[in-house]
Amino acid sequence: MISSSKLLSKTQIQNAIFSRFYYTNRVNKSTLYSKISPLGNLKTSVVPEIENWIKDGNKVRFAELQRIIHDLRKRKRFTQALEVSEWMNGKGICVFTPVEHAVQLDLIGRVQGFLSAESYFNNLKDHEKTDKTYGALLNCYVRQRQTEKSLAHLKKMKEMGFASSPLTYNNIMGLYTKLGQYEKVPDVLTEMKENNVFPDNFSYRICINSYGARSDIEGMENFLKEMESKSRIIVDWNTYAVAANFYIKASLNDKALNALKKSEARLGNEDGTGYNFLISLYASLGNMSEVLRLWNLEKEACKRYINRDYITMLESLVKLGELEEAEKVLKDWESSGNCYDVHVLNPLIIGYCKNGLYEKAEAMLEGLMEKGKVTTPNSWAIVATGYHHKDQNEKALKCMKVSLSLYVKGKGWDPNPKLVTSILSWIGDEGSIQDVEAFVASLRKAMPVSREMYHALIKANIRSGKEVDQLLNQMKADKIDEDEETKKLLSMKQT
Repeated sequence: MISSSKLLSKTQIQNAIFSRFYYTNRVNKSTLYSKISPLGNLKTSVVPEIENWIKDGNKVRFAELQRIIHDLRKRKRFTQALEVSEWMNGKGICVFTPVEHAVQLDLIGRVQGFLSAESYFNNLKDHEKTDKTYGALLNCYVRQRQTEKSLAHLKKMKEMGFASSPLTYNNIMGLYTKLGQYEKVPDVLTEMKENNVFPDNFSYRICINSYGARSDIEGMENFLKEMESKSRIIVDWNTYAVAANFYIKASLNDKALNALKKSEARLGNEDGTGYNFLISLYASLGNMSEVLRLWNLEKEACKRYINRDYITMLESLVKLGELEEAEKVLKDWESSGNCYDVHVLNPLIIGYCKNGLYEKAEAMLEGLMEKGKVTTPNSWAIVATGYHHKDQNEKALKCMKVSLSLYVKGKGWDPNPKLVTSILSWIGDEGSIQDVEAFVASLRKAMPVSREMYHALIKANIRSGKEVDQLLNQMKADKIDEDEETKKLLSMKQT
């Protein structure tokens, strides 16, 4: 076991590391794509890379820029994708057709919001306002749940003759799904048919999902049968997997198994996403043998498997309580050559904690930090919570210190107020003034100052026979009034 001070000394190294989740093949020949693709930090501008590429005497081709935009969108790096699109448009690399305008409009909506997308659309020339750009603006409205604007825009599209694609109606069905208004979804499909727009695979799947979300299994099955009866519709693995998920929720396990078999029969080669989904569903059914069978099939079918595949498998094994099997999968990942990602380890850390193996979880995290690997504040907080539940408050405090040392505002983790309050209460009763002050100082960087923080400080000072007047003045300055608990603590000093 390594000491808390050694753990904390490694945090600067950890905060400087940014790890990419996926395994990527090395690119032998340098291309503009190979320069931009590794820039995973969303705050990093890609424009300098393009400018430097040109300064070095290289050419910039429209087709490659399109591919870069497509790749960045696929990876949800929308800000960078917008930068490339705006640069391409501004430099006049090509004359933007409605297709390019639609892509840029969609990116503006994602990055800047629907009002900016609306402004971009209004500034387009009449011949550029086609079904593509109209559809992109509708997508922006739907994404931000602008119901009135979405419906008004759909009406305009109908008037212009631009509502002839199932994508348009799918967007509206998606809007009602986002709003939880599942009962309105089938009506849109009915309207779609009345307007001689043929529903596609996704149209039916949204409807199937709307019935399942309302626990209307009969309605879901009717739509699934209708879908199967359409010769032009190919029911894919995803549709049967969605149905299987709702069967599982309804405890209709035999029907779920049947749907899963149909889903598996439709999986394409190298379809890691499909295998992951089915593995998760079999884990929900508690079917260990099928989980392992599909994992072995995935490894045979897919030429390579990324960290997301390992995460799914580890989550499934932890759900089944199969920690030894999970450890085997983790060892397989460690030898896979994939990029390091602490998120792969998190399922096993959670599994250890759920089974009371807190020391094992802590040892895993300590081992990573000794090697200079990234760990997350959430991982340490999970272990801290486990120790707290076992009344091992000293160990809980130690883990929370590390967790807080890794804290970065806006990065998806904030301290659990309930856990913090409990640790503050304990450390106020048991800890030294130095320990309490250091813990409160680290907390103040991650959450607003609270009465509980001051109470811990007051208790520690009173136990040491020190004055608390200055603390009380600071408490008032932070606009925290004394309550009955505060008065009780102050009465301790008098006795």
